[in-house]
Amino acid sequence: MTRMDRNGYPEGGWYPEECLTIEEAVRGFTTNAAFASFMEHIKGTIQPSMLADVTILDADPFVIPAREILSTRVVYTVVGGRIVYEAPGKASAEE
Repeated sequence: MTRMDRNGYPEGGWYPEECLTIEEAVRGFTTNAAFASFMEHIKGTIQPSMLADVTILDADPFVIPAREILSTRVVYTVVGGRIVYEAPGKASAEE
């Protein structure tokens, strides 16, 4: 999104005209990826009867500054309806 590395280089971003918004980036990994693999009828959106693997972060990437996205942490990862990763120190969703 910023086209900069963790250290903020290059200032202003590498080819900044190629930066994506958070919406464009998420769409690229969800609906657009499903469409590109001819699977938009079964995945790519969160709705009844669709496949969905989900990652829950400790911050909302749609509201935090783009440079802070690199410091977000994964809290849970759900694949096939089962929690496959839970951050250390988090209470289990099944407890």
